[in-house]
Formats: sequence, C-alpha cells, structure tokens
Amino acid sequence: MNVTTTRRIAISALVLGTSLMAFAAPSSAETYTAEQRAACTPDAYRLCAKEFPSVSGVTACMTKNFANLSEKCKATLLPK
Repeated sequence: MNVTTTRRIAISALVLGTSLMAFAAPSSAETYTAEQRAACTPDAYRLCAKEFPSVSGVTACMTKNFANLSEKCKATLLPK
C-alpha cells in the first residue's frame, strides 16, 4: 500500500470511530484506539465540522486537509 492509501484508510477508520462514538454504544468505539480518538477528534471538529454527521464528507475533508492536521494526529495515523 502506498502512503496516500494508508492515510485514507486510517482517516476513514478514525472518522467512522468518531461517528460511532456519537451515535452508537460505547463498545463500537473500542475498535479505534483511545490515542487516535484523543489526537484526531479535535482536528476533525476544527477542520471538518461542517461535514458532520456525514462520514464520507468528514473522511474526504480530513484527507484533503492532511497537511493541516496536528502533528499528534498525523503520528497516530501514519504507519509506524
């Protein structure tokens, strides 16, 4: 997988996790690490609030704004 594909997958997982936290039982959000939620949720709201609750809209927005994500968020999304 290339880095762009990896980023999209990671951001999609994060956005889905964030959306599930808002609309589903807490156990649904356990798929995503606490570190990812803590690091990236503020960026999702800061950069993509107008896209909520559309998971695909937030995913596209976060991918488009990858360069503007906090270093903390990027560190949790990029492969190690």
